Amino acid sequence: MTTPAELLRSFARTRASLDGEEVTYWWSGDVYSWAPDEPYQRVFGFEGLNVSRLVEDAEAGPDAYQLLTREAAFYLDPVSREILETWQDLPVVHVWNDPANQKWRPFPIPTTDLGDQVCFGLEIPLAYPSPLPVAQYPVHSAGDTYKALELFQFFADRADLAGQAPSVPATMSWSRMSPWLPWMARGQRPGGLTFHCRGRKLGAYTEVPERTRAHIADHHPEFAHAPERWSEPNETSWTYFRKLNPPQVKRFGGITR
Repeated sequence: MTTPAELLRSFARTRASLDGEEVTYWWSGDVYSWAPDEPYQRVFGFEGLNVSRLVEDAEAGPDAYQLLTREAAFYLDPVSREILETWQDLPVVHVWNDPANQKWRPFPIPTTDLGDQVCFGLEIPLAYPSPLPVAQYPVHSAGDTYKALELFQFFADRADLAGQAPSVPATMSWSRMSPWLPWMARGQRPGGLTFHCRGRKLGAYTEVPERTRAHIADHHPEFAHAPERWSEPNETSWTYFRKLNPPQVKRFGGITR
């Protein structure tokens, strides 16, 4: 792993599979709330999965890839770990991100030498115009700019990476700092959420817990597989909430505004 291209290839074998086979990552953890002058609280459990397929991006040149993925995740009761339908009498909107695609080019991926393991670390600060402007969603938007921080770590054995297999076993951790979720209806109240999860690359989708597979089969069975081809834009919890709750159109004297 001496050049950016070699480093990306090693990361690709950890995160996905070079032969284009589907790869499922599964994770579990918790979601904590924070707000000024309030104690931290574990408000939800959290469980999710990502099913991906890595393909070469021929138009972008050598050593370029497209990661085609769908991602589903579910908010859980923090004690029973059952999938929630409501929270404080509000309907829960789970994560159904289709697609959640990425374009990869060689770049100096941060790595940490852990002896027999290598850790690939990705720190992704986000700041862009919110799909839920406050003027249109005063109860469901924390602000006109969506700000969050996503922190990923992927762990693989050095011996596996030294081999030639297109995919290597891996574990991962993921943390996120984000605003209140739109469906929590917190408006511009100060504070937000911290997600803290860990997981692993599965041998097959059938290794996802049966309860979770059943929920996906009942609601969106397409999430058992990765997309076949590139599409955009990506879905997020914020854009999905907007689809479910389009902004209301006001009419003034027969004129739609």
